[in-house]
Amino acid sequence: MHHNPLTIADMKQQSITSLPLSPEEERRRRMVKYSLAMGIRMICILLMLVAQGWWLLLCAIGAIVLPYVAVVIANVPLSPPQAQVLRPGGVELYRGNTNSAYNPEDGK
Repeated sequence: MHHNPLTIADMKQQSITSLPLSPEEERRRRMVKYSLAMGIRMICILLMLVAQGWWLLLCAIGAIVLPYVAVVIANVPLSPPQAQVLRPGGVELYRGNTNSAYNPEDGK
């Protein structure tokens, strides 16, 4: 079976903008979103000390619901991968000229 080797022109070029985020960058962004939501929750708790009427109820709901919302927001993937990352192909053996007179089985 003869395989034609791929040339550079045959390979699809991978764009750096189509690569997914690194795990460290994705984790950092999720932590920022979670921390922001928890900061807003702390503000709601502090406002409960001075708020009255409907504002007190709104702050209480925010303080109770925000932890759940923060976890959900932090665990949602930031964006689906735009393109599949291409990996290098398999290694092909080079057998040389198949039309030569040398046959390893004959020893000639």
